[in-house]
Amino acid sequence: MKLKHVDVYTDGACSGNPGKGGYGVILKYNGAVKELSEGFVNTTNNRMEILAAVKGLEILKEPCSVTLYSDSKYLVDSVNQGWIIKWQKNNWYRTKNEKAKNVDLFKRLLAQLDIHKVQFVWIKGHAGHPENERCDFLATSAAAGDNLSEDIQEDF
Repeated sequence: MKLKHVDVYTDGACSGNPGKGGYGVILKYNGAVKELSEGFVNTTNNRMEILAAVKGLEILKEPCSVTLYSDSKYLVDSVNQGWIIKWQKNNWYRTKNEKAKNVDLFKRLLAQLDIHKVQFVWIKGHAGHPENERCDFLATSAAAGDNLSEDIQEDF
């Protein structure tokens, strides 16, 4: 069975780090476009970058082939360089004495990577890429909005 192909563009933003933050996502499939965003009271930029990818993948209703574009080297390299697999094998330690951060979100991301065939592509941020600029607008607008959610970080 041939998987449907979806392009997913993501961005995270944070005012202060930690501080108010948000994510923005654009999904494109067969001419259709869907946008997602949400703001949080107290979070970090890296958490919002990972959460954007997680939310973009979690909303897919069936296994898909996905090209996921992000301006976060942290997110893209954690997958493409195999860091999260290494951290997972090391019981979520980056080094012998240093725990990995954002484990709760990386676990959610790994669950989605078991469902979807995802290619992560890094794009330069704030460089005029239309979807990246739109995702940045969605993320910063969400962070500046009212009714911000709590970013509940699970400790592992």
